[in-house]
Amino acid sequence: MKMALVGFGNVGKAVAQVMLEKKEVLQKIGFKPEVVAILEKDGSWIDEKGLKLQEILSLGKSSPAWKSNTVSKEIIPELDCELIVEMTVTNIEHGEPGLTHIREALNSGKDVVTSNKGPLVLAFPELMGIAEKKHRILLYEATVGGAIPLFHVAREALLINEIISITGILNGTSNYILTKMTEERISFNAALREAQERGYAEADPTYDIEGIDAAAKLVILANGILKMKRRFSDVQIQGITKVTPEMIELAMEDGYLVKHIGYVDRNRIEVMPRLIPQGSPLAVGGTLNVISFHTDVAEDITLIGRGAGPRETSSAILGDILYINKIRKSER
Repeated sequence: MKMALVGFGNVGKAVAQVMLEKKEVLQKIGFKPEVVAILEKDGSWIDEKGLKLQEILSLGKSSPAWKSNTVSKEIIPELDCELIVEMTVTNIEHGEPGLTHIREALNSGKDVVTSNKGPLVLAFPELMGIAEKKHRILLYEATVGGAIPLFHVAREALLINEIISITGILNGTSNYILTKMTEERISFNAALREAQERGYAEADPTYDIEGIDAAAKLVILANGILKMKRRFSDVQIQGITKVTPEMIELAMEDGYLVKHIGYVDRNRIEVMPRLIPQGSPLAVGGTLNVISFHTDVAEDITLIGRGAGPRETSSAILGDILYINKIRKSER
C-alpha cells in the first residue's frame, strides 16, 4: 500500500519508527507499507519509489529527498498513493490545516486515517459525506483515547449491540491533576504545576483543565459511534479549576472520588466533575483514560488504556491503516 504521511512531529515520527520496528510482523500479515511522501508545513520528502524512513528519521531535512517550500494541500491531490495519514496539530476553532488536507485527500480518491480532532469536530458530517460519495474510507481511532481501540470495538465487536450511552475519562492531564489532589491532598495549582513539570500539561493548559479537549472528543464519539449530528456548541462544559481539596475530602469520606467525566447519550452531552464510587471501573488514576459503553445486549463494556503519547497514538493509527488495507485487499 502506497501512503503519504502529512505532519511529521512526534506522532508522525513514531508511526514511521514503529513501521520500521514491526517490519517483520507486518510482512507476516501480508502488509507492505510504502511511504512515498512525508509532508511538513515548510516542505516535504517525496520519492515515488518509496522513501527510506530510517534515513529521514536520522537526517531529517538534510536527507537528499527533502524539498523545501512545497505546499501540502497542493501536493496531496497529485500524489500517487492510496492513503493519506493526516497527523498535523489539532485546531478546533477552524480545523486547519488538517480540514483542507482531509478534504483534498478524499476528493482525489484517497482513503484517510487521521489523529487530528479539529476537522472531525467541525465537519464530521461533511467529511463522511465526501468519503461516502467518493467510496473512500475515513478512520480516526487516534482522535479519542490514544491507544484504546474504542472505535474498533464499537464498529466490530459490538456490532450486534445498540450503544445507548458512552461515559468516560477522556483527558489524561485533568485525570492526573485530580489523582494527585486526591492522593497527596494538595491544591489544584500545586497539582497543575507538577503536571507541567512532568510534561503531562502544556505551558498553557486551558484546553485540558477547562474541559475543551474532552468536549471535542465527546463530539467525535457522539457522531462517530452514536451516529448523531452534534456540534461543539452542544456540549455542556465544566472544567476542573474549581475543584478543591475540601470537595475531594468530603467525597472520599462518603466512598466517592471526584473525576472529570464525559457523558453522551441521545439527549445529553456533557463533561464536568462528577462523583464516582471508589470501586467503579471509571475510577482510574494517573494519566489513564477510560471509556465505558452502555449497550442493550452486552450491557456495560469498559476499556482502559493510555490516552496520549506518540507511540500509543501510533498504535491506533497503524490499527486503522491495517484495517483499511484489509478492506481494500478483500475488494481486490
